[in-house]
Amino acid sequence: MVVPESHNDKLSPNGSVGRGTIPQYGSYPSASQNSGSPQRFISNGSISTISPSIHHDPEYTETDFLLPSKLYGRSTLSRSTSAKDAGGPVPPAESLRSMLLQILVPFLLAGLGTICAGMLLEVVQSWDVFQEITELFILVPAVLGMKGNLEMTLASRLSTAVNAGKMESTREKWMLIMGNLALKQLQATVLGLLASLMATVLGWMAEGQMPLHHIMLLCSASVSTTFFASLLQGIIMVGVILGSMRMGINPDNVATPMAASFGDLITLALLACFSQWFFSLIELYPYVLYLVDMLFLCLIPLWVVLSSKHPASQLLLRTGWEPIITAMVISSIGGLILDKAVSDPNLAGIIVYAPVINGIGGNLVSIQASRISTNLHLNYSHKEVPEDRKGCFSPCRTFFGSGANHRCAQVLLLLVIPGQIVFLHAIHLLKGGHTLPSALFTVAFLSASLIQVFCLLCIADCMVHFLWRQGKDPDSYSIPYLTALGDLLGTVLLSLAFVLLWYVGDSGIV
Repeated sequence: MVVPESHNDKLSPNGSVGRGTIPQYGSYPSASQNSGSPQRFISNGSISTISPSIHHDPEYTETDFLLPSKLYGRSTLSRSTSAKDAGGPVPPAESLRSMLLQILVPFLLAGLGTICAGMLLEVVQSWDVFQEITELFILVPAVLGMKGNLEMTLASRLSTAVNAGKMESTREKWMLIMGNLALKQLQATVLGLLASLMATVLGWMAEGQMPLHHIMLLCSASVSTTFFASLLQGIIMVGVILGSMRMGINPDNVATPMAASFGDLITLALLACFSQWFFSLIELYPYVLYLVDMLFLCLIPLWVVLSSKHPASQLLLRTGWEPIITAMVISSIGGLILDKAVSDPNLAGIIVYAPVINGIGGNLVSIQASRISTNLHLNYSHKEVPEDRKGCFSPCRTFFGSGANHRCAQVLLLLVIPGQIVFLHAIHLLKGGHTLPSALFTVAFLSASLIQVFCLLCIADCMVHFLWRQGKDPDSYSIPYLTALGDLLGTVLLSLAFVLLWYVGDSGIV
């Protein structure tokens, strides 16, 4: 049997499959089951189906190595035979109920994590190191944003690899995992250093001076935090992906929010502890700060060698720096705004809610970006997009339509109001029940959150399709931009909400 080349063919009774095939997560037939098609053996010993009627472009992009066959632009080639050919029933589409349940639990866990991060940030802001070196507040959004630059990007890449069948072979699976983890450690080290330098520059521009020992403390604390937080969260992320595979859950729905569930809390706790520790050493043992920086820099060649072992991470080693560095700069600008807001007594209390609004917005948009990216990987060759995405972009198309991703956008937007009400109530309870938010504050906070998520979902729809049309992998490019924009939008809108409350004389609590 020859697989048709047409882009618009649907699943037909005779077993022909085209663009309309809907994957059932965790239940794909392997290529070796398609015994009616010509086959060849590839280097890892698995069997790949080849159709003589298919012609491919010899030009490769970073998306190619995430597909089942790196020689072809479509992932459906090795997985698009029907369930009938594999001897089983036709798999059903993902139901709205299943999608909602898979999204809801990680969403609530992620919200709990951001609440804890906000409460912790309120506590540590009174520590000596945060009072003495206020540039740490500039560093906070950039360091917390690493989960969008690294953890969520890793989760999205591995989710696409699972859905595209690239993790069925044990050898290929672990090569892909180890290459990506090594790449992430390299990126964490470099980004931690750059984030501290960015905080130094912005702090110097704001205050006109920056002592050398402050610079070294920022560098040491930032690099140490990003390295250990990235290592711990990367191991957790791999466990979530492998667990999703085993349980038959779509990793696109759970992996990216799980990456952020306690990522903010872990990262902020490490940043506070390292900062306070280095601050205690800065007078008596200042050389320790230099040794810490040198140690992590000396590990860079090791991560380069390990990340070069797999073609996908090797390619990202050369091409994946632009989005994460740009996202770090955007998050740092949000950090400068937060630093100014924290120092303003009229905006007291903003520090608790900043991680919540920023984290929830980034979590929700990362789910949508990961799902759209997976859909493009599975159903379209690189630089090819659906017909309705070739013209002018309209925000209405993000939320209105019959496709699974349209329904997902609706679900994510509808989760904002009830979710943030739950989180506001949780903050009230964690504060001992003495700071009940006023009605005006609740309306202002919910409005800011809704505007933020609405804008992010529209931007995600446009950005992911644009990146794919440019031949770039949205899994690696879109999520860093989107989570950084979420941090900036969330901080700006929250600051405006607090300014409005101060202007009308509402303290935010009753």
